[in-house]
Amino acid sequence: MSGCCDHDDSMALLQQRQRGTLRAVFVINAVMFLVIVAAALVARSSAMLADSLDNLGDAFTYAISLYAVARGRRTKARVALLKGGFILLAAGVVAGQIVYRLFVPTTPVFELMGLFSLIALAANGTCLYLLWRHRADDVNMSSVWECSRNDIVANLSVFLAAGAVWLTGTGWPDIVVASLLVLYLLRSALRVIGNARDELVAPA
Repeated sequence: MSGCCDHDDSMALLQQRQRGTLRAVFVINAVMFLVIVAAALVARSSAMLADSLDNLGDAFTYAISLYAVARGRRTKARVALLKGGFILLAAGVVAGQIVYRLFVPTTPVFELMGLFSLIALAANGTCLYLLWRHRADDVNMSSVWECSRNDIVANLSVFLAAGAVWLTGTGWPDIVVASLLVLYLLRSALRVIGNARDELVAPA
């Protein structure tokens, strides 16, 4: 009986820590979405737009992950499935923006790209640090960790794209990096969806 109570107490403590972490990273990503999407529009950067949508997806992810913290394994798997679908949607939006830029080419403002990619990198690095200890807790937190790791890759990619735009004086590096980010998002979405489906079909 005592062992059962101890287990319940430790689980409640873990869930409390998860909620605190998710609230913190939700606020960070919601704010960064507003900042980066505004900068992306001013800088005319498809890669930055991809980065901002990644932040929006993460904010959405953290919000529904808060709902799933105290739920059962199958509910957490369904939430992870929803996250994977949202990542797919974000990839589709960026792909559409890339097609538009192919027909309406423009050279992004590389100074804004570089500056805001570093600001976003600092913010998302903080999120990654906060989520590190929860990355293997369950399928819910694992998918959250996946999303946060995507952000770091996106930020570094935008920074490299800014340097390439500066060197070439064209918008092609921005389009190339945005295209690579779409592929990365697709792979991430399929991995999250695959893990969630495995949880759903596993014996209870």
